[in-house]
Amino acid sequence: MDLILEGFILTIFIALVLNIVLAKFNIPTIIGYILTGIIISKIFSLQTEHISLLSHISELGIVFMMFMIGLEFSFRYLLKMKSYVFGFGFAEVFIVGTIFSLLAYLLGFSLQTAMIVGYTLSLSSTAIVVKMLNTTGDINKQYGRKALGILIFQDIAVIPIMLMIEVFSRNSGHIISQLFKIGISATILLIAMYFFGRILFERILTWVSKIESEELFISSILFIVLFSSLFAHLLGFSYSLGAFIAGVLIAETHFKYQMEADIAPFRDLLLGLFFITVGMHIDPLFVFKNLYKILLLLAAILAIKIFFIYVIIRVKSQSRTALKVALALMQVGEFALAVFEISKSKGLLENEVAQILTATVILSMIITPFILQNLKNIADFFSKEPEEIVNIEAEKLQNHIVIVGYGPLGKSVIKKLKREEVEYIVLEHDYHLVQEGLKNKEPIVLANAAKKEILEKVGIERACSVVVAIKNFKKKRLICDIINRFDFHVNIVVVVSDEKEKEILEHELDIENIIVDSEEISKIVVNRALRCEI
Repeated sequence: MDLILEGFILTIFIALVLNIVLAKFNIPTIIGYILTGIIISKIFSLQTEHISLLSHISELGIVFMMFMIGLEFSFRYLLKMKSYVFGFGFAEVFIVGTIFSLLAYLLGFSLQTAMIVGYTLSLSSTAIVVKMLNTTGDINKQYGRKALGILIFQDIAVIPIMLMIEVFSRNSGHIISQLFKIGISATILLIAMYFFGRILFERILTWVSKIESEELFISSILFIVLFSSLFAHLLGFSYSLGAFIAGVLIAETHFKYQMEADIAPFRDLLLGLFFITVGMHIDPLFVFKNLYKILLLLAAILAIKIFFIYVIIRVKSQSRTALKVALALMQVGEFALAVFEISKSKGLLENEVAQILTATVILSMIITPFILQNLKNIADFFSKEPEEIVNIEAEKLQNHIVIVGYGPLGKSVIKKLKREEVEYIVLEHDYHLVQEGLKNKEPIVLANAAKKEILEKVGIERACSVVVAIKNFKKKRLICDIINRFDFHVNIVVVVSDEKEKEILEHELDIENIIVDSEEISKIVVNRALRCEI
């Protein structure tokens, strides 16, 4: 017990000192945790089984993170992302995985091993990429959504890769029956999770909320996350996929924001432990002896992934977005560490080859935070960001309406303003929506409405009102906050999804016109339902 406590205290101390020092050089905490893992594994001479046990515990960090990502996306929003998940995601895993498999086969691997290694290398790190995108707020940007869509499909692709290991290690020929079992399991998972999310989980949270016990509410969240993860795992899927689905199903309930706040400490603590265990897999002496092999392999993997991911995304996206997605997903994911260890134990990989692959994967994960931190600068070097303001003479506008967002709500507002012959100007940050607006001959501006200088350029001081017509609540709150900082009064009209969002805006900001979407719809429904004509 004393040794465990000493190790725990020393680990926390080393992580704190390293991250305080690294923070002065603007180096992400992820690197500090990985270095802590390297140091601790050498101090205590941890064995493989100890590291494996810690890895299982630390995987809960990814589970909680994926649950919180699920909370950011309603089920309807996820359906809108299906082209990212099953389009870009499938294309990336299939094309990149096939290329790596062919190269591995040409390098002397057996066909079975080449396929396992190849498709594993096509996967990226959910833990690092999603954590960094959440930190920077880029998870809601166009490239962030596409990267997340691909990562979700990669999480699903874990299943057939694990199936390949089992089939190839047993020389089994029952692949069709195994695939049939996966289809049945997927159907059971979706139906059961829909039942749990819509009926069981929501009722549990409602009952606990009535008791008004914060302790029980947190316990309920932990139960929901862990139960969903275990249920998915028992059906042959990854823990994180079950947590993600649970988050998506609960996203539309009014418990969403409280759950996000309560679960964050558990997620961050366990994610830190996860990155420490990643560091424990590194043997510095072995890396030094095989450095040239590892660096050559690393350069080849990164170059291939960047090129082909760029090409896949470029088909339906602008060059800059494709480059950002490619750079964000160029690394190999944490799942590869488990695959290479299992493949080695089943005789599919030689020990030295597995160690070289593992070291390469970890190095690719280590450089990723630096790339993501400087993603904008790297993208600027290869592809300049489109000009913030399209050539519109905003200085001539007077008593006009500034509309933030050219989505469904923004378009509906524009249609009514045209009937009233009111002048307006639209701010939109999505390049494709701007192109659509320009084709429709709208006075639309490609710009980030969360910047004070942008609002000044579109004549906010002379505007009659500003209509915030975007769905993302965090960005909505930020834009309203920026507008409130002006010295002059601005009439803000903002549409929110529910009473919870309204309460937050009323409490934090001075906004007169907050419209609750669900309330207005219910009024219309009741009015029309009461039109009883005989």
